[in-house]
Amino acid sequence: MRKIYCDNLASLSAVAQEIIETCKGEKIWVFKGQMGAGKTTLIKAIAKEMGIQDLVSSPTFSIVNEYKNEEGQKFYHFDFYRIDESEEVLEIGVEEYFYSDSYCWIEWAERIPEFIPDTFHLIVIEVDEEGRRVIGISKIVNGVQHG
Repeated sequence: MRKIYCDNLASLSAVAQEIIETCKGEKIWVFKGQMGAGKTTLIKAIAKEMGIQDLVSSPTFSIVNEYKNEEGQKFYHFDFYRIDESEEVLEIGVEEYFYSDSYCWIEWAERIPEFIPDTFHLIVIEVDEEGRRVIGISKIVNGVQHG
């Protein structure tokens, strides 16, 4: 697992660039961390680095937000925190999003494990005892963690 340390908000842009470089080539990115760890803040920084000028916010109530960058490329940002039954996501056509060949940034994927594609990047955010964010990145292929 690759680890990136984020000491403060000022270093967030560089951290976002490093994540983009590490995860390029894979369109499904799963963000995992406790409430308040900084998943949405990190996604905002990544979106900015990928040329998205839309307002990026947590889709907690809408479940999915769609963004576009300057080139018209689509990005989908999911937050499944409020999902009670995983089958609820079928109503929004979640599989169409995941297999659309657009970037999908997913928060609270553990609420819908059976719908997450077999291959994705897992980005785990933890807060250390000094308040720094420690970001672990690995690729998951068929349930097996690589890197």
